[in-house]
Amino acid sequence: MAVRIGLPFFIGEKGETMTDKLNILWTTGDPVIAEKMILMYAINGKIHGWWDQVSIIIWGASSQLVAKDPIIQDHIEFALKKGVHISACKACADQLGTTSQLEALGIELKYWGQGLTDLLKSDQKLLSL
Repeated sequence: MAVRIGLPFFIGEKGETMTDKLNILWTTGDPVIAEKMILMYAINGKIHGWWDQVSIIIWGASSQLVAKDPIIQDHIEFALKKGVHISACKACADQLGTTSQLEALGIELKYWGQGLTDLLKSDQKLLSL
């Protein structure tokens, strides 16, 4: 749990500042946007040190794309290996029937409603596509 110590700085559990963290809210089911923007930027942002932390939140239609598209799945596996944190909305996955596929890829599933609200209220960086 992060503790607010003043805008725009946050201190996480291990004492790291949270100003160099990017959260990407991925809602689109478009494979071109997924591959050529969301995953490309997240992976390169982590590899090249543009961001200390990169987190992708899979929400809605993106859950279905990840579950069915082997190219996107390969990118997900690579992103995870490079240190990109990836989680998915459990409610969406359950409703769309993608829970088992996402879990098999090593994607964290959690109820994101309150988490997204907290993220927005904390003024963290959020890219939404």
